[in-house]
Amino acid sequence: MTGLVLKDIRKAYGQVKVLHGIDLEIKEGEFVVFVGPSGCGKSTLLRMIAGLEDITGGELYIDGQLVNDVPPSKRGIAMVFQSYALYPHMTVYDNMAFGMRIAGESKEEIDRRVRSAANILQLGPYLDRLPKALSGGQRQRVAIGRAICRNPKVFLFDEPLSNLDAALRVATRIEIAKLNEQMADTTMIYVTHDQVEAMTLADRIVVLSAGKIEQVGPPLELYERPANLFVARFIGSPAMNIMPVSVIGTDQETRIKLKDGSEVTIDVTTEASEQGKSASFGVRPEDLAIATGEDFLFEGNVEIVEALGEVTLLYVNGPVEDEPVVVKLPGIVDVKKGQTLRFSADKTKLHLFDAAGQTYRR
Repeated sequence: MTGLVLKDIRKAYGQVKVLHGIDLEIKEGEFVVFVGPSGCGKSTLLRMIAGLEDITGGELYIDGQLVNDVPPSKRGIAMVFQSYALYPHMTVYDNMAFGMRIAGESKEEIDRRVRSAANILQLGPYLDRLPKALSGGQRQRVAIGRAICRNPKVFLFDEPLSNLDAALRVATRIEIAKLNEQMADTTMIYVTHDQVEAMTLADRIVVLSAGKIEQVGPPLELYERPANLFVARFIGSPAMNIMPVSVIGTDQETRIKLKDGSEVTIDVTTEASEQGKSASFGVRPEDLAIATGEDFLFEGNVEIVEALGEVTLLYVNGPVEDEPVVVKLPGIVDVKKGQTLRFSADKTKLHLFDAAGQTYRR
């Protein structure tokens, strides 16, 4: 098993700074997912771990060894790219065996590893086929199998499912989850922009923005207790509803006033000095429900109804003008466009952020 330690890792291209001091420890056997918007630096960070990008500053340790100047081939890492990068004239077997042949492994060892990897990934019947005879999901599994054959200390995945259609993404994601269970002692780092992949695969998620880490933690911790506005908006689909408010009362619970004049009690603690200050109120679409009594959070006119079968999405003209509130209700709901409804939410599910965008803790 192998762990990684990143100490003040920085990256710059000339005067352009891309990563601004990344500090992170990845435990042995952990599955860590890097997420963030395009341009946040997640793929650059992965390539620096792989040795494909030079480290401008800081220290990178793999299995306790400083590897800043160690070439990629000596780091004990295998990488699976967004593109399959398979040799079109080679069979599946030869594609998976190629790296070991270059390394001078014996025929017996090559055959053992290839067939073992093929068994894990259910590729046994396809070993004699060329890549052009495979589906996109099968080709990606071949690329993963090639990485397994190298018997690496660390697996790196760079958006491996981006080129697949929706059904294949789900199927291949399940294969990667099974692979993680079967190779529980192997450290895996996975880069994606798809938060569903992150939430379902990760032991811990690293949320990146503009070359900095915003929050690190287990998936549900980031979902339930985001550290700031950026994480709150990024984790969850549809995104969390955010509304400007002012703090009007502080104690073990905090009272806030929305722009329409209504008041809400939130289960967070604020200081007396916060009273009267501007803040941001957040509630996730799935935490809202149609109110059945007089106790409600806000009232609004339904502008759009999206009936998806498993859920119904309502876009409601809420407390903030020109900023509809998204409500996510389970199943099929008999709601029509133009209806005026009241919505409620469990106060323990509500979020409050200060003027700097940081979360008030419960």
